[in-house]
Amino acid sequence: MINTILFPSSFFDKKQVDDDLKLEYDAAISTGKFNVILFAYDEWFNENILKLNSKPNSEITAIYRGWMMNPEQYLNFYNNLLEKNIRLITSPKQYSLMHIFPNIYPYLVEDTTKIMTFPLYKDIDINTIKQNFDKFIVKDFVKSVKGSSFPSFFDNTISQEKFNSDMETFYKFRGQLLTGGICIKEYLDLKKYNGVTNEYRAFYVKNTLISLSRNSLQDDNTPEPPKALVEKYSKLNSVFYTVDFAELENNEWKIIEAGDGSVSGLSDKQDYASFFKALYYSIN
Repeated sequence: MINTILFPSSFFDKKQVDDDLKLEYDAAISTGKFNVILFAYDEWFNENILKLNSKPNSEITAIYRGWMMNPEQYLNFYNNLLEKNIRLITSPKQYSLMHIFPNIYPYLVEDTTKIMTFPLYKDIDINTIKQNFDKFIVKDFVKSVKGSSFPSFFDNTISQEKFNSDMETFYKFRGQLLTGGICIKEYLDLKKYNGVTNEYRAFYVKNTLISLSRNSLQDDNTPEPPKALVEKYSKLNSVFYTVDFAELENNEWKIIEAGDGSVSGLSDKQDYASFFKALYYSIN
């Protein structure tokens, strides 16, 4: 029986859950199905020391819900927990598959945007990109830069000099969060309703869809992704993962992201208690 969830503590109080995860924490407990263990946020993420508020006497299997880690840190996290009698449902191999977009890309290629990848801190020839994309976005292997002066997308008028300058900004803002390499993704024109894109996040557990929710604060009456498309990606090689779908201007649907379920956020309008009930019954 899998009935334990591992959450990070508050940075300021190891006895309390991280403030940004409090709604999830409360919802998980409200189901009456889960026990909760906290690990000290500051010690783990800043000092690489794992401290738990309780330790099982014999090995249990648990679910992690919390912040992203790079694959190396997750491997260390997984192994440290094993030493404390906790085995996470998501193996390091599964985490890396879903967390690093170029890793899962070959399995999504029929229904996602085209990508190009480059090593970190290496000069990227802008003409090579222009030969493949009229418009494109820049991310590392996990995330983009948001809320900064870095452009949300580029077009084929960009010069090499300007692109090099923008990449310096990218590295500055991603900083220690940089993961893997540089991922250039073809820009997609997303359809909007009342000025808001129409995006959905699907959670899968043991190759079963447990949740499909609006993920961009769009209205409640926007079209959903085709059922056949959502079901098509229920068989990826991980026990707990997400796939994000978006509607395009031409009414087609594309996958815009995928992720590990442990570190993928719930949607703002989602019923958290229903999610955790579905998670419990699907994982068991």
